Amino acid sequence: MFKTVLILFKKRIFVLLLLLFFFQLTRSQKNIASGTIEFEFVSKKVDGSIGGLASSSSINFDDLNASLFEGSVAVDAIKTGNFLRDWALKGGKYFDEDSYPLITFKSKTITADTEGIKVEGDLTIKDITKPIIINFILVENELKGNTTLYSSDFGIQIKKKREDNKVEVVFKFNLE
Repeated sequence: MFKTVLILFKKRIFVLLLLLFFFQLTRSQKNIASGTIEFEFVSKKVDGSIGGLASSSSINFDDLNASLFEGSVAVDAIKTGNFLRDWALKGGKYFDEDSYPLITFKSKTITADTEGIKVEGDLTIKDITKPIIINFILVENELKGNTTLYSSDFGIQIKKKREDNKVEVVFKFNLE
């Protein structure tokens, strides 16, 4: 009888340890529930946002190597506060929404540094893929990030000089 009690006790301890491990695992693993992406086209002082965020990102704060930032936004969700400018940006001369409806990103490496989390990955706009770095900080249950890119690197030539096509991007992702 003592042996049977001992076996039941061991099974319950095992189940309890398994549940604690699972709780700890899910606590350190976070997904992007929602978010906003805002931008400023610096030389024209035009700011706006882009929506239609779809993300399959999974962030493991205990093991960033096990994390993945991956998602897309919809070109038709570009908003600058000017209907005609938005319409032109979505057209064939710039983003060409009909041919390239999504902008995508997929991380390659995710590391922690003294400033926060550094995500290196590939950004694809109009079937042109370029590496970018996004720097994030965690504030409560929100990841706040920023990066700089040049629209002309992705075939969106608004100004003649590359440096005049500078775009500052700010990310705010709510975690679940």
